[in-house]
Amino acid sequence: MAARLPAPRAPSMRLDDLAPGFPGDLDAGDRVDALTFTDLDLTGLSLANSTLSECDFDGLRGPDADLRGARVLETRVRRVDVPVFRAPRSTWRDVLVEEGRLGSAELYDANWTAVRFVGCKLGFVNLRGATLTDVVFQDCRIDELDLGGAKVRRTAFPGSSIAVFAVQGATFTDTDLRGAEFSEICGVESLRGATVDGDQLALLAPLLASAMGLRIQD
Repeated sequence: MAARLPAPRAPSMRLDDLAPGFPGDLDAGDRVDALTFTDLDLTGLSLANSTLSECDFDGLRGPDADLRGARVLETRVRRVDVPVFRAPRSTWRDVLVEEGRLGSAELYDANWTAVRFVGCKLGFVNLRGATLTDVVFQDCRIDELDLGGAKVRRTAFPGSSIAVFAVQGATFTDTDLRGAEFSEICGVESLRGATVDGDQLALLAPLLASAMGLRIQD
């Protein structure tokens, strides 16, 4: 009997008794603890190199978001709508994002632990060179997910559809692709260590054969 695939750990957070937060509480390089924000407009704000800990954002919008090098810890974000999201080299731990829309998300070289996206619509998600542990994309629609060179462990995509899944040079450990739909996979030879179901394997067969230099003739 095959060993049971370990499930990703769910985010853990305590968001009780939070004080109201205001745009003036947020600035690049600052530390923000235990605040709740409602319908926050990010226009003109920078959160680069800041630390957000035990915060709750219910409604987050703006033309762009700057979280370069930021640390996001034990935080929940709901109803996010940001066309351009820049958070390379950021650290996310115990983060839940629900009902969000991100257009272009630059997240390369990020470090994610216990991060979950639920019911989100995502455009181009650049996680090249990132480290993902205990990550879930649940019921999400993703135009392109680039995991090139990433280290991916205990990650799952239940109910999600990904138009372009780029995985060149990535490494997978206990990663569950079952329940996800893919239109195109780039770098299929790098999927070693991932788990797929029978239907997915049938779709992957031509790509695997091409990667191995096999010719299929009846």
